[in-house]
Amino acid sequence: MEYRKLGRTGLDVSVICLGTMTWGEQNSEAEGHAQMDYAFEQGVNVLDTAELYAIPPRPETQGSTERIIGSWLRARKNRDRVILATKVVGRSDMTWFRKDGAKSRLTRAQMTEALEGSLARLGTDYIDLYQLHFPDRPMPWGSNPTRFKAADYTSPDDGESFRNILETLDGFVRAGKVRHVGLSNESAWGTMRFLFESEVHGLPRMQSIQNAYNLLNRTYETALAEITLREEVGLLAYSPLAQGFLTGKYLDGARPPGARETLFRRGQRYQKPGAEEAIRDYVALAREAGLDPAVMAHAFVNSRSFVTANIIGATSLEQLRLAVGSIAVRLPDDLLARIDAVHQLRGNPAP
Repeated sequence: MEYRKLGRTGLDVSVICLGTMTWGEQNSEAEGHAQMDYAFEQGVNVLDTAELYAIPPRPETQGSTERIIGSWLRARKNRDRVILATKVVGRSDMTWFRKDGAKSRLTRAQMTEALEGSLARLGTDYIDLYQLHFPDRPMPWGSNPTRFKAADYTSPDDGESFRNILETLDGFVRAGKVRHVGLSNESAWGTMRFLFESEVHGLPRMQSIQNAYNLLNRTYETALAEITLREEVGLLAYSPLAQGFLTGKYLDGARPPGARETLFRRGQRYQKPGAEEAIRDYVALAREAGLDPAVMAHAFVNSRSFVTANIIGATSLEQLRLAVGSIAVRLPDDLLARIDAVHQLRGNPAP
């Protein structure tokens, strides 16, 4: 395993981070435990979860992933050897996260309730990295901002201010319940605004950002990669396989039994015009190089200098072995050049 610094925290985190969002939906508690056992035997030291998980978000499964991690931590008695990252939901119309049935917002009261809930489910008294799952202000997160008009960024309710959110997080840090804080699904402007407010007001600094990054969506390279390298806000890259589409298993309309897209039909982000052609090109490249397409996709993410950790996910131990094993694969320069040539031709069909 390889390790990289998490922002300016001094923490050494494994380049492979174990994502957990299938536990409690596609995976049972026992299967989640088996995945954690295997990953930590291979040197993985980071678990990423969220109060929202399992995925897809439903009131019946909300918080189940954190509870599965909590039962594993109690059974293995290894909390001190785990870097535990979880997330508080941002602005949404979902009403099952809070006891009063309110729509989720990043207010002090809601964030406090969220943190206490996560701590209880995880069975711990502190979180190593507490992340904002998505912004509180109205914005087209998860998509290409150039597709939206200026009016889409304005609203009578612009949400909690950056300073108010940081002051709430500061209270968590001072209470010893959170060690470090980070972002997720955030823009370049939002990231820099958080950094500005923390510097001006002496508040906790955002140490990481968790955004999508894969061969079908390299938009992070446009602006956020420079922020990562200059400001030391490390990328925790999610969806390195584009929800499994980069394995090639969904080509030509195939829907394998038990696969996420077969079960939930939530992969619209990776079914936009041009995506299938790009996937076909990347799968062909991998096979010509003698690589499993999933391994090539993971190894590409691992190789980026602005990536702190690659958040892998699996529903089987075989998928997990391939993902973790990608850390040993070095893509040769000629293959990287061919990957870039496909990117030049196909662009980012799934921003």
